[in-house]
Amino acid sequence: MTTILKQVAGIDVAQKELVVSLGRLDQELTLEIFNYKVFPNNQKGFKALVDWAKKTVKNDLNIRYVMEATGVYHESFAYYLSDNGEEVSIVLPNKISNFFRTLDVNTITDKTASQAITRFGLERKLEVWVKPRKIFRDLKQLTRERDQLIVDRTMLKNQLHAENAEAFPNEDSLSRMTKRLRLLNKQDLEIKADIVALVKKDAELTTKINTITTIPGVGKLTAVIVLAETNGFELIKSKKQLVSYSGLDVKVKDSGTSVKGKPKISKRGNRHLRKAMHMPALAAMRFNEQHKGLFVRLVSRHGIKMKAVVAVQRKLLELIYVICKTGKPFDKDYVTLTAQKRSEGIQNS
Repeated sequence: MTTILKQVAGIDVAQKELVVSLGRLDQELTLEIFNYKVFPNNQKGFKALVDWAKKTVKNDLNIRYVMEATGVYHESFAYYLSDNGEEVSIVLPNKISNFFRTLDVNTITDKTASQAITRFGLERKLEVWVKPRKIFRDLKQLTRERDQLIVDRTMLKNQLHAENAEAFPNEDSLSRMTKRLRLLNKQDLEIKADIVALVKKDAELTTKINTITTIPGVGKLTAVIVLAETNGFELIKSKKQLVSYSGLDVKVKDSGTSVKGKPKISKRGNRHLRKAMHMPALAAMRFNEQHKGLFVRLVSRHGIKMKAVVAVQRKLLELIYVICKTGKPFDKDYVTLTAQKRSEGIQNS
């Protein structure tokens, strides 16, 4: 009698639909994908999908629902599954795309994508997704709202500047744009006040933010964004995983001696996290000798300033993670002291 070890529903998430493939792994480690169906990406579809999956698989074994982190379109279904006691795993898109390349699949469709996700879930040991605490969810919504507001305000300022530069500017247009600019400035202040009020309600979060902001160049808003986008580092187990999640990991394309692609960041992760690290990295290079030294060394090596800035962003994000996990404030002499201890240890051995 065949014993099933694992059952997975791999879901390719789109804006309006959920494409699902069911698979199982037996005691002989034989992998089988045995069913496929499409459901609408709404509450009615969620219930229908779960009911269908439970009727199709062996009921004495849990189903692990595996999906990619596709913007915001996967979130409602993930919350639905978690609230109903189902096991969920959410995987970064770059991990699925890298896995897909290892498969003998010539045609990429929603169906083959869901099958690849199913295979990935069956072959890998995945963490169970834990839904974010409400405060992190609320902070993420507020910081993303402000990010879009800043984009809109910058665009409006550019339009206002262009209109003023006209030979005969339209006074009514200038008046309307000025009013919109005042409204955006007011809303920016409101969002900041909402963020401050939320943080004040949580003493533990306040302590974490105060500790993180001991890092030169990192302000309270940056600390809030990083914590909100990572759920307080709840599911982050290492610096490598964090860098991959942010999309600041380096992608290299080499093949034999003929193909030598330039190394570049993957940009497959959380763009809000990447964006939040840009200005702090520039500030850190001014006020932190270690980050300034890293920037200078890399520029002198390859001459590409932007590449060096990205390296500083990556190091700064890793530093935020370490300081948040340890709860110890930033110590500018830490690296020097560590190097001295290491040198003394070598000399004494």
